[in-house]
Amino acid sequence: MCELLAMSANVPTDIVFSFTGLAERGGVTGPHVDGWGITFYEGKGSRTFKDACPSSESHIAKLIKSYPIKSEIVVSHIRQANRGCVSLENTHPFTRELWGKYWTYAHNGQLSDYQEKFVVNRFQPVGDTDSELAFCWIMEQVLVEFGPKQPEDMNAVFAFIAGLADEVRALGVFNMILSDGVDLMTYCSNNLCYITRRAPFGKAKLIDTDVVIDFNKETTPNDVVTVIATRPLTKDEEWNILKPGDWKLFRQGELQASNQA
Repeated sequence: MCELLAMSANVPTDIVFSFTGLAERGGVTGPHVDGWGITFYEGKGSRTFKDACPSSESHIAKLIKSYPIKSEIVVSHIRQANRGCVSLENTHPFTRELWGKYWTYAHNGQLSDYQEKFVVNRFQPVGDTDSELAFCWIMEQVLVEFGPKQPEDMNAVFAFIAGLADEVRALGVFNMILSDGVDLMTYCSNNLCYITRRAPFGKAKLIDTDVVIDFNKETTPNDVVTVIATRPLTKDEEWNILKPGDWKLFRQGELQASNQA
């Protein structure tokens, strides 16, 4: 399986610390050696870095670990291929445009018997993974349901997407991260967790490598940062573990909606 990482914050924040831990799982502390990618939002724009090499060996990943790109929303993924060959076009995150916004998506899991269900028209996959086709199908259903103009109630859109995710999960394992550059949605099939950091901040140590950070020195008292991951990245913090079927919607680091609301 693959692993996911995402962040929602109320101020532009770098994800160097968390990504450093995740990258180790791409060949050192984990078997996810079939590529990796990361997308940073900046206003209405986004920048994406991808590599079909293991994240633990990638020179591009070394850049991300050393260059603190600040963003309010980040989506990242390390891949262990099961559907589709190891190639750049099959590397997550995937991005599509809808309502004049870039939507970014990453998936952890494997689906079966999905080809007949995922009929798409406007949104076509470039690669040959089940993940990308599922993303195109979700975007297609959103367009059909809500039309070509963005509705005012985006919470309703993400609640609708959660229902679609339930349908996809019936076909296999479907842990998902999805963002439109404003909101960040998580959907759990079997493995997903999150932590929200706010004042008073303290220290944290990565599980996968010997790196410690003192968030109190890196933040202001008003900062709110939520990090989502497949498995906890730090050993001395309490992460919230999601249950199968759970979904959460975050905006500027704060929880906006969920299936438990």
